[in-house]
Amino acid sequence: MGVNMGKGGGGGGAHGGSSGGGILDALHLTQGTLHIVMLGLDSAGKSTALYRLKFDQYLNTVPTIGFNCEKVKGLSGRAKGTSFLIWDVGGQEKIRPLWRSYTRCTDGIVFVVDSVDLERLEEARCELYKTAKLPENAQVPILVLANKQDLPGAKDPLEIERLLGIAELGNTHLWHIQRAPSLEKVWTTLWNTSTR
Repeated sequence: MGVNMGKGGGGGGAHGGSSGGGILDALHLTQGTLHIVMLGLDSAGKSTALYRLKFDQYLNTVPTIGFNCEKVKGLSGRAKGTSFLIWDVGGQEKIRPLWRSYTRCTDGIVFVVDSVDLERLEEARCELYKTAKLPENAQVPILVLANKQDLPGAKDPLEIERLLGIAELGNTHLWHIQRAPSLEKVWTTLWNTSTR
């Protein structure tokens, strides 16, 4: 999938026409472990995506109560060899107020969306906006992971982008939307969006 990355405000995303290289031009390599927070509604597939990244296979998971934390090494692309400390935070409504404490000082946010559950896309959009609009997250890059693309009825990333209104996030955010589970692209995008 040919994906362009760019700034929010209609200038990038999965279909964007950003000039000057988008996220890649705006980022520079940092040293050490990159801290990533995975957020999204309950049952969006955050833990499954995390363990797919860590073990390169699908594992059965149970709903996350609280959080999971895994140190993962990038396996391919520009992220090869890079260490990521990934916090997978539960998405139940009662846990969401705690998301803010996990996103402080993070290098990147992965917001996982269930591409099949259209009834909850508005709820996901509201939570994405709340997180993105926090002052401390104003310059934090966001990867929206359009999960469950292999299931019947899944909306493609361009449609998810439109339904979430990602362009309305404005020019302060570096963002990217991608289907899952293209592991090489996820690794590269994690590296690109979190090395600034």
